[in-house]
Order: sequence, then C-alpha cells, then structure tokens
Amino acid sequence: MTTHPSTAEKGAGPLLRAWREQRRISQLELALRADSSARHISFVETGRSRPSEEMVLRLAEHLDVPVRERNALLLAAGYAPRYPETPLDDPALGALREGIERLIGGYEPYPALVVDALYNVVAANRGVMTLVDGVGEALLEPPLNAMRLALHPQGLAPRIRNLRAWRGHLLEQMERQIALHRSEPLRALYEEVAAYPVPDAAPADEPSEPVPYFALPLRIEHEGRTLSFVSSISTFNTPMDVTVAELAIETLLPADPATAKYLQASLP
Repeated sequence: MTTHPSTAEKGAGPLLRAWREQRRISQLELALRADSSARHISFVETGRSRPSEEMVLRLAEHLDVPVRERNALLLAAGYAPRYPETPLDDPALGALREGIERLIGGYEPYPALVVDALYNVVAANRGVMTLVDGVGEALLEPPLNAMRLALHPQGLAPRIRNLRAWRGHLLEQMERQIALHRSEPLRALYEEVAAYPVPDAAPADEPSEPVPYFALPLRIEHEGRTLSFVSSISTFNTPMDVTVAELAIETLLPADPATAKYLQASLP
C-alpha cells in the first residue's frame, strides 16, 4: 500500500507553488506584491528556505488563499494554525447568528438564505420556505442543501422555467468556488448535482409586458404563476474565523413588478 506524506512533511513550498500557479502569478510578480525577491520565493517553493510565519500569511494574502487553507499552509510550514473554526451554534458566535437572523428576516417578503462552503443552508427566511414548499421530503431533511434543492428532479428543477440557463449559472458558480477553495467535498457535490438528469421544465411563458432584466433571472413557477428573481451573494469582509469565512448570504430580489406585488401580498 502506498502512503502519502502528510501536509507537514511536504512542507509549505509545494503548496505555495500550487496556489501561485493556480492564480497564474509569476514568482517575480508575487515577490513584488509581497515585498520580497523572486530568489527568496523560489527558495521557499523548493524548500531551500523556510518562510517565517509572517511571510506565509503575507504570501497567502496576496495569493487570495482561503482562510481554511491558510491554516494548512501554516501547519505545513511548522507553525500553529492562526484561524479558529468555531461551530456556528457556539455562544461565541451568538451575535453573528442574531445579526444574520435579523438580516434575512428583515428582507422578507423576499427570499434570503445563508449557506456554508458546501451550500448547506444554515438559515433561511419565510420567503425561501414558501418557494421550496412541495419539493421531495428527502431533500428537506437536514442538512438542506441549496444546490440539491435547486437541481434535483424532485426539487425545484421541474418548476424552473429557464432551467438550462439557471443550471448552467449554478454549475459555473460551483466551478469558480472549486478553483478558489480546492475543496474535494465541494467537487464531490458538484459531480453529484451535475449528473442529475435534467427534467423537462414547465413550458416557458413570457411576462405580459416586456421586462428589461439587468441580470440572469431565476424564473420559477409557484402556485400557477411565474415569479422572477435576480440573485445577490454577500460574504463577510476580512473574516478571522474559518466558519465565518465560509458563510455566504444569498438574497433574491424581485426582477419584475408582478413578482414584487405577489410576494408583498402573500407574506405580509
């Protein structure tokens, strides 16, 4: 049986080189950004020089390495992890949870939800729960997963009027996250949802009046009418905790007056 060296045994150099190559940045460019020299970057990547803790963090910052992977870089270089991973239900994150709940609650009647790095739903408002009403019971068992809910044939997929376009958007979004985070669990989720058969969506219908969409809309059938939304995703600035760094808040903004009017009437 072949054994693979641990992250610490590999050292930080190969990991830093992999991130640099993935970001398509030369050693010279990285050195200029990090106030170093191309020679020193080369020595770090080949293991001839051990970077200081400060240098590891500086290079990670300029390479836009996710917080979780910065801990891995520190461990590989022989240092302790810098960023904690606090469970979301920990009392220390009480203010964060309360703030999130108030934020998405205040967004009602429009849908809003919070997902983690694997698109598991950690919070959702009444607008979201209205839209998922009627999907397969298995998909509603915890943890709810936003990608499975959207793309599974027993989920929302059959009700999405522009399914192929919206599916393509979601898969491209996941591909970007995989490139950024290099997460094997996320890649496994991507392969799962990308393999779902594409059901025949309800026949496309157009609004009674032309709507100048300013972004790709999600057009979804709900109780005999088509609702249209555009999506916005927000994250936290300069997170100092792995859990917080991987949270994303998605809000669905009505894309036409009819959708806004319907939601305001249905969720007073």
